[in-house]
Amino acid sequence: MRGSVTHPRSARSPRPARTRRAAGAVASAALLFPLLAASPSPVVAAESTTGLQRAFAAAAAEYQVPQSVLLGVSYLQSRWDAHGGAPSVTGGYGPMHLTDARTALATAPHHSEGTEDPRGDDARAPLHPEAPLPADAEIPARLRTLPEAAELTGLSPQELRTDPAANVTGGAALLAAAQRDLGEPLTADPADWYGAVARFSGADDTATAAAYANDVYDVIRTGEERTTDAGQLVALAARPGLAPDTGQLRRTGLRTASAAGTECPGSVSCEWIPAPYEQFGDNDYGNHDLGDRPASQSIEYIVVHDTEGGWEGVLDLVQDPTYVSWQYSLRSTDGHIAQHVKAKDVAWHAGNWYINSKSIGLEHEGFLAFPDSWYTEAMYRSSARLVAYLAERYGIPLDRQHILGHDTVPGPTTGTVPGMHTDPGPYWDWRHYFELLGRPFKATARKNAGLVTILPDYAANQPVYTGCTAKGEPCAAHGSSAVRLYSDHDEKAPLIKDVGLGTTPTTGVNDISSRVSTGQQYAVADRFGDWTAIWYLGQKAWFRNPAAQPTAVPANGLLVTPKDGVDSVPVYGRAYPEASAYPAGVPVQSVSPLPYRLPAGQKYVAGDKVPGEYYYAVTFATDAHRVVVGKDLYYEIQYGHRVAFVRAADVRPATP
Repeated sequence: MRGSVTHPRSARSPRPARTRRAAGAVASAALLFPLLAASPSPVVAAESTTGLQRAFAAAAAEYQVPQSVLLGVSYLQSRWDAHGGAPSVTGGYGPMHLTDARTALATAPHHSEGTEDPRGDDARAPLHPEAPLPADAEIPARLRTLPEAAELTGLSPQELRTDPAANVTGGAALLAAAQRDLGEPLTADPADWYGAVARFSGADDTATAAAYANDVYDVIRTGEERTTDAGQLVALAARPGLAPDTGQLRRTGLRTASAAGTECPGSVSCEWIPAPYEQFGDNDYGNHDLGDRPASQSIEYIVVHDTEGGWEGVLDLVQDPTYVSWQYSLRSTDGHIAQHVKAKDVAWHAGNWYINSKSIGLEHEGFLAFPDSWYTEAMYRSSARLVAYLAERYGIPLDRQHILGHDTVPGPTTGTVPGMHTDPGPYWDWRHYFELLGRPFKATARKNAGLVTILPDYAANQPVYTGCTAKGEPCAAHGSSAVRLYSDHDEKAPLIKDVGLGTTPTTGVNDISSRVSTGQQYAVADRFGDWTAIWYLGQKAWFRNPAAQPTAVPANGLLVTPKDGVDSVPVYGRAYPEASAYPAGVPVQSVSPLPYRLPAGQKYVAGDKVPGEYYYAVTFATDAHRVVVGKDLYYEIQYGHRVAFVRAADVRPATP
């Protein structure tokens, strides 16, 4: 299968079952790894050593892997977090992201999180494709490294999934096996481990393996220190000037992949795997529309998705002309990128044709079956580099009104609202992502300003969610980008209701009716002690915001409120032109309001002011395609969890 690669195996027999070493095992490091003892440890000062830090030292000593290499690899996988034993989006466990997708899939709830039409264009019949999860036989080797680690170490799969120290041991065993498989000695010099690190990535091509290894060595050179999600300080001292033996890459046996045809920065590994533009059936075609962006239409948005399936299956789907499409796919284990649709063309990905025609879609590998899952650092970094590149190229502002989650794309019409998708979910770390983008969220106004930016501490912010397991138990405690909203300044008060969904709000992991997300901005409606109220979905919504551990910071921005003399104004899911703007031959698209209102006296943060626009593209031949631009202007606003639009003629600017 495309992207499948077997991790290098040790030439020796599997290790017999053993009793895990106590913390004091670090003292025997000099006996197990004499070269490591020849010089002071470059990793961390003794006074800051924690249990996890000692686990890295012990595993490095036992398997004769330089501790800095082990720490660097783990950082690029998980930033040293254990995630409470919960699997990543691709079934990876623990600080080393040892993968066991088969086990993870077997315990997942396997539910759907949306029924939207990905194309979202009223002028065409709806599509409702289902992306199937992979069968057991389709799970590639890169998603089952944990069983291999169990064989190498003698530790049980359960220990490797749930015990961080055991997990680190398993990662060290895999690195050592890769080093031996390459015929390289188990030296104490981290420069000698470039090839093993490249193989550990699971990549099947040299460009991706090199990009991964280069990131690991960048971490080693610059050093890192952070407190993990379990409250343990882990540190890696900087090794400036470290120059790994990159020539080892030639001996890894990996294929050579070409970046020809791609629109990617040189700092990522990228290959062209095109989505087909083909006719089929009775005057039907797929799986995207040709365009001429940005000449014909500006590109205003980048939409972050997860794939709702595994890499190999997702690539098969995007190459199916009867399916849907997106511009880029990103792989979890190593951050590899595949481009499928040129930026000039319109992919079918967001469930809203207006957003599709103005956006670029990024799908991040992840199984929908794991609604409480986390994302690897390798994928975060690769994604951030791609987004920063695209934003600069097309003039897209780096904020949450332009870098959208699929969960913040509005339903285009009333009937579509309940079926809109909710990925990438509350566990996507927007705070870290924007730090990687070079645009960290921060306070931009003085205390008690009339606007706030939602900005909880990701690790400390752990709302209770349900619906993460097949048995329906509460999700494991985990950091989150989302903050829950109540109808009063009391956590026993009812949750905020979304009238568009028409359901009773819950704590379900895919229920976005009563929550805001990191980086989103709202107008302050009230304050009471440790609580702040914002205007949200036409209501006053409260969230805890204690001064000692704030979940929002003061901000500046443009606010809009209904014009004078009206009780409320309509809210829209798309900014379409007025009827008179459509030329002959282009059917008029309805400007239909959503089941929401913006009441008088309420204020909402506004982004761009844009003319109504519609891209008519319903035929395979492009000669009938038209971009219709109206005179009516719209403001994009942060209305609820999702963005929305209001007619500029219906509102006026408001002071905070």
